[in-house]
Amino acid sequence: MEAIAQLPNRSRAFDAYRWLIVIAGGFAFLASSRWLAAPQFDWRFIILASVMMLVSSRFSVQIPRVNTNITISDAFIFLVLLLYGGVAGILLAGMEGLFSGLRISKRPLTVAFNSAMMLASTSLTVMVVRLFFGSIDNLRFQDLSHFGVAVGTMALVQYFSNTGISAIGLACKQGESIWRTWQTHYLWTSITYLSGALLAALTANSIERVGLTIVLVGAPVIGIVYFTYHKYLNEIKTTSATAEQAERERAEAERARAEAERERAEQAERHVEELNRHIAEQERISSQLQESKDHFRHAAFHDALTNLPNRALLTENLKFVIERAKNHEDYQFAVLFLDLDRFKNVNDSLGHSIGDQLLIAMARRLESCIRDVDMVARLGGDEFAILLDGIASGGDATNMARRIQEKLASPFNLSGHEVFTTTSIGIALSSTGYDHPENMLRDADTAMYRAKAQGKACYEVFDKGMHTHAVYVLQMENDLRRALEREEFRVYYQPIVTLDNGHLAGFEALIRWQHPDRGFINPSDFIPLAEDTGLIVPIGQWILKRACQQLAKWQWQSHANRNLFMSVNLSSKQISQPDLVDVIRETLEETNVDAKHLKLEITESAVMDNAEMAVRLLKRLKALGVSLSIDDFGTGYSSLGYLHRFPVDTLKIDRSFVGRIGEQSENAEIVRTIVSLAENMGMDVVAEGVETLNQLSHLRGLKCQYGQGYLFSRPVDADSVTAWISRKPHWQADLFPAAKELFVTAKPPVMQLVSA
Repeated sequence: MEAIAQLPNRSRAFDAYRWLIVIAGGFAFLASSRWLAAPQFDWRFIILASVMMLVSSRFSVQIPRVNTNITISDAFIFLVLLLYGGVAGILLAGMEGLFSGLRISKRPLTVAFNSAMMLASTSLTVMVVRLFFGSIDNLRFQDLSHFGVAVGTMALVQYFSNTGISAIGLACKQGESIWRTWQTHYLWTSITYLSGALLAALTANSIERVGLTIVLVGAPVIGIVYFTYHKYLNEIKTTSATAEQAERERAEAERARAEAERERAEQAERHVEELNRHIAEQERISSQLQESKDHFRHAAFHDALTNLPNRALLTENLKFVIERAKNHEDYQFAVLFLDLDRFKNVNDSLGHSIGDQLLIAMARRLESCIRDVDMVARLGGDEFAILLDGIASGGDATNMARRIQEKLASPFNLSGHEVFTTTSIGIALSSTGYDHPENMLRDADTAMYRAKAQGKACYEVFDKGMHTHAVYVLQMENDLRRALEREEFRVYYQPIVTLDNGHLAGFEALIRWQHPDRGFINPSDFIPLAEDTGLIVPIGQWILKRACQQLAKWQWQSHANRNLFMSVNLSSKQISQPDLVDVIRETLEETNVDAKHLKLEITESAVMDNAEMAVRLLKRLKALGVSLSIDDFGTGYSSLGYLHRFPVDTLKIDRSFVGRIGEQSENAEIVRTIVSLAENMGMDVVAEGVETLNQLSHLRGLKCQYGQGYLFSRPVDADSVTAWISRKPHWQADLFPAAKELFVTAKPPVMQLVSA
């Protein structure tokens, strides 16, 4: 199949090469006509050209046992070169290539290649002879030794250039080496060029004395020699065919005799085998309940894919070493729990067949790392375990982990795919004290997950704090699953303020968890867990619905509140949900909230993880009429090309820039750049984390439209917002006059800071 797939590539390479030679041939002809003297044609040239076109290349003889033909066209080309110079010879060579190409093919490219090959090779011959021996049409007037060496050089250069061009093209077409192709098809053709050059030299020296008569007289002689040699070759072919037929008949007789002997030997063997089979059958019957037992035992304790011990056999061995450790205080062992990093990517991109090959190759590589007394087992999926039996200390286990990481530095070659992988390793030491194999495997697994959390491709040794943390996380996950059912979540609202006048513009909805035993739990402690478990999807839908319901109440509470908007965060897991647009549409319809008053916030990293998918999703969300905002802008990596494609309404400047805006000039420059970028792209800007009057003053000076932070209000519950939402916000009277005064008094340094 690979050879078949390579055929189109070879054909394209061969055609490209032929076009290259066509261009080179045309260039060679044009160049030679400019730097070589124009020829003086006469009636003899016309006769020579006509004879060559009509006769020379038609008379070809195949050399026995060699895949090539002998023609006398090269002799005519050499003769014209010696009589009329380089341009005439190059022109005649191109014509000969054109006519011979028409005789062998009707494809324009083949004909053009044949002619261009003759033009290029003859031009090179003329160039070399002219460089070392002078003008080619004056060679026959030189002394005999000079003339002989020049003619020999002419023949060899023409031979090597002509056959070299042909060999390269044939090698591209057949997929073989150039040297092998040239040696097979063109090595013996040197005789045609040398004999042609000799004939041309003799004719050129004689033609001045006897005229064209020598050609007219020599033509019949050449014809007689040609037909005599042709008849001789036919006789050789006939003789060879007779000899080959006799050889085939002799080989056939030998094959028939050998076949008869083989049949007799096989018949004898069949009698012996029949007897042995009868004996073996009796033995098999007695040993078969044993073979079956061994087979089923092996299948029960080994992995079918990798043929490694499975979890059951590893557990049996762990029981044995745990008992040994109880009886021998100085005896130590360890378990390494391994999980391949990003193994799912291999299955998703290259297929499960390649994934299985990776697991098999991984098994063999792990086996090469261990001692004879150790054991490698496959626990399932992409999880492996290693039992290190009889180690001196925990350092032996960590050394083994490092050795495995080094072994995995080189890639796996799987069916032509080069695959790199790493593994996260958890280590459990017998010194911790274990009574049951399951507990040791559990702790090694816990340490492995800690290694993954540290960034993967590393190892961690289990300690009791990990178990405590694992129990805590498990309990938190269970509590998190019940929190929705028990209505333990609360939505808090933080105001978003218009910075030029202090008016209330809207709110950001923020989740809080009122745990019945632990009290309020910080979102940073449970949001990552909700992301990992997928619970963030139903939690996010609940927040969206509650926030829209509350916004509708505030909007109808007072006419002044009709244009308030609500910002709700979307997690990366929510973005990947196929029904997200439908959920948002249904929520807006159910709560009677106008879509333009809902602003969906998506983090910069979430949209850039899969930018193409994000573009499609944001356009669908925008079609609903909602506003879109990129949260924490400036902390991740954004392509401005993609940012231009995102139908985004608002950029939220991360609090890390706002918090230091008055401390370092580069922070002010970053904020100024984001504000300018948003203004140029027709977007609004919201600054997060505004906590001081100085920050407020700087942001107003930079023309930032909106602000959000503790300076205005902390996130509060809905009842607290309802109590003051109808009144004039306190910050309008308290903060904005002071901020304006601070901005006026500090205007020169602020402007200098911005310009810097």
